[in-house]
Amino acid sequence: MPPIQSSLTPQENKMSLPEFIALMAFMTSLVALSIDAMLPALDLIGQALNSPEPQQTHLIVSLFFFGMALGQLYYGPYSDTKGRRRAVLSGLFIYLLGTVICLMSQDLNWLLFGRVVQAFGVSGPRVATLALIRDQYQGEAMARVMSFIMMVFILVPMIAPVVGQAVLEFFHWRHIFTLFLLITVTLGFWFFVRQPETLPPERRRIFSWSDLAKSSKYILTHFEVMGFTVAMGIIFGAFLAYISTSQTIFQSIYQTGDLFPAYFALLAFSVGFASFANGMLVMRHGMLKLSKLAMVGLFVGSIILLVLCVNTAGKPPLWQLLCLLFPMYFCVGILFGNLNSLAMQPLGDMAGLGAAIIGSLSSLLSVPVAIFIGQFVETGVTAIAMGFVGMSLLAYILVTLASKQRTSM
Repeated sequence: MPPIQSSLTPQENKMSLPEFIALMAFMTSLVALSIDAMLPALDLIGQALNSPEPQQTHLIVSLFFFGMALGQLYYGPYSDTKGRRRAVLSGLFIYLLGTVICLMSQDLNWLLFGRVVQAFGVSGPRVATLALIRDQYQGEAMARVMSFIMMVFILVPMIAPVVGQAVLEFFHWRHIFTLFLLITVTLGFWFFVRQPETLPPERRRIFSWSDLAKSSKYILTHFEVMGFTVAMGIIFGAFLAYISTSQTIFQSIYQTGDLFPAYFALLAFSVGFASFANGMLVMRHGMLKLSKLAMVGLFVGSIILLVLCVNTAGKPPLWQLLCLLFPMYFCVGILFGNLNSLAMQPLGDMAGLGAAIIGSLSSLLSVPVAIFIGQFVETGVTAIAMGFVGMSLLAYILVTLASKQRTSM
């Protein structure tokens, strides 16, 4: 297997590949940590801040994605004009500000405002790290690096609910935000000291509204980019529906009690393991082939789950549910890194704006998909199965059309 080579010179590159992957993975995992560590505390937060309805506390998760969609649109052009380091470091500062607002909030509205500020800030590292990776790696090498990064990124949800539950056992729920502060300061220092700039001044784009409109039009009308982006968005929407309703599924429907984090971690491991396996396979088989195989596997698994749901009034035995969701989420893990890399591949020096639009659009698509599916998850998981059936089929069609466009160019 050929080694992965960075475009930085040995003098510029201070980090080994494992350290680079670890730093980029922990940067991007701030998103997952900020969401999943909150899951065990939602009910307590609602009670403490006098939320009149439980559904309002769900906004703690959903508004985070809204803030990210806005932040990514800002930080894409910013990272292309000011450089990747400034985008990451300024984003981390805004994330810290939002975290302090959440930590000090005395009502739910202020906490929700803080969550939007958090999400806007974390978009800086989210967008700039993807562009930073694209600056140094291309093609299958980029997909392999992304797979290893996504492995750590997906493994974070395995421990995030457990960490959140542990904080609740020994401290107040507000100290989940204290933990966010400590982690962010540590990552910011690590990045500042070790990661060089990957976009030199001569390659930076001078910001202008006309150029922004022209570049945005190019990306938004690029059929290949949009095909992979929309496919990624709707697949993530179906997966996000599971994440946002996971507490309901395991604690209300299946009555697992305090074992909820363990079941959540088990399925998160499936996604993380898939990302690791993808890093081993993608250089040999290619991103497109693996993506299509994963979508077929996801579709078949969701059809079987749907049949079981029909025969059990939406509540198949827990062991059957886990035995199906594990391989289904393995397929999701294969798709995460590959679809993003396929969408980014044609964008070159527009990587910052491209990462922004791809991330923002896929987030905006995923939220309504997740909300629509999630509203039907009350006494069973039929809606989860139906969501994956529909979204995997539609994604396969989109990827097939986009790949045909790619080969015809």
